[in-house]
Amino acid sequence: MYYITTETSFDAAHFLKGYEGKCKNIHGHRWRVVIKIQSKELLKDKQHNGMIVDFKELKNDLKELADKFDHTFIFEKGSLKNELIELLKNENFELSEVEFRPTAENFSKYFYDFLTYKGYQVAEAIVYETPNNMASYCEK
Repeated sequence: MYYITTETSFDAAHFLKGYEGKCKNIHGHRWRVVIKIQSKELLKDKQHNGMIVDFKELKNDLKELADKFDHTFIFEKGSLKNELIELLKNENFELSEVEFRPTAENFSKYFYDFLTYKGYQVAEAIVYETPNNMASYCEK
């Protein structure tokens, strides 16, 4: 099996509704996303000969999603009152509403699913919330 890995990062704030501890408050992270792609065979066409995929294509697709979260306030759908969301929008805050609790674990599956949908054979998606704390998702 062949593997390649690339990564990107983004800065964003979030909070965990219902959490008993510091993470119940709005706080920020430099989120680091590491993606590992796999293939049993290498491509043979002229442009991609000897590659799983062109790193540039993979990096662009990963960056496309990460950029949607960069310098935004990420929150779970239903975790904030609509009035507050409207107030934040009126102040021109960049908001990212997601369907899941914004944990590193859930983000790892989110990035895994996104790149799988894009056609990659994702072996693993890793999301670092801090330099020392990470979560990963794979389907093995």
